[in-house]
Amino acid sequence: MIDLAWPWIALVLPLPWLLRRFWSPAELSREAALRVPRMDQLIPASDGMGSRTSSGPALALMALAWICLVAAACRPLWIDEAVEMPLSGRDLMLAVDLSGSMAVEDFELEGQRVDRSTATRAVASEFIARRVGDRVGLILFGSNAYLQAPLSFDRDTVAQLLMESFIGLAGKETAIGDAIGLAIKRLRDRPVSNRVLILLTDGANTAGELDPATATGLAQETGVRIYTIGIGADQMTVRSFFGAQRVNPSRDLDERLLTHIADTTGGRYFRARDTAELEQIYAELDRLEPVDRTVYDARPTRELFVWPLALATCLWVAGVYLGGRG
Repeated sequence: MIDLAWPWIALVLPLPWLLRRFWSPAELSREAALRVPRMDQLIPASDGMGSRTSSGPALALMALAWICLVAAACRPLWIDEAVEMPLSGRDLMLAVDLSGSMAVEDFELEGQRVDRSTATRAVASEFIARRVGDRVGLILFGSNAYLQAPLSFDRDTVAQLLMESFIGLAGKETAIGDAIGLAIKRLRDRPVSNRVLILLTDGANTAGELDPATATGLAQETGVRIYTIGIGADQMTVRSFFGAQRVNPSRDLDERLLTHIADTTGGRYFRARDTAELEQIYAELDRLEPVDRTVYDARPTRELFVWPLALATCLWVAGVYLGGRG
């Protein structure tokens, strides 16, 4: 629909007529300073009031130009359909392990055997897409922790950055403490009730400058809830020179540490042995940290004044041209 931001400006619409009706023009002097033949060629024809007589088309164009100018001054707006916008949401940071052990192929995705990193990125990107109204950030860690995406409502970009990551991008080892420390740094200025970190790893802390115990204490002090996810199958079959053997590909997973981190900060520890369990975990996280459904209706608006203003300019130029020829 179209609306006017300043409709009261339309009150000036009859101003030219009022000026012409009640403001008498100055009388032209009857004395000639110079006598020349054919005076009618030098002085434009005047009406009885001493003003130049405009041609009918020129006057009509001028009137239309004035109407368009007043319409532009009223500031017309195009108001779109109402869109629901969230008033607030959580500040959710996702920390994903990209160490060398994430290359173990003990997961299945769409019937194909894939490595842990591929399965994690696929499921986590769907989780990010569901967090409508939340500010989501992304930390990638290996030997070091890096902020890949700051907290943002642009979930599509965060998910894209996650999908473009690859094993070894942050190093081959696992710096859990540094990942927590970096998340605290990014979340500490946000409202206390909204600070959430989801940390996903398949190993133990083997690198980094910040000890996980110290990082956990800092998270507890700053009110950051940490949900930890241990990823990796309990057993898988590998073929070697001695034939098929069953091994535990998650023997290096430090579940005691991840449980301690979650319990200390008010979160929970989850164990993902396959893609189905990983999907269930993210569904459970949606339940534990529900999306804020408080919304308000916003109506996007677009300014339209440029169109009547452009039309007024064209009509004015055309009127001046026709008046000059009259």
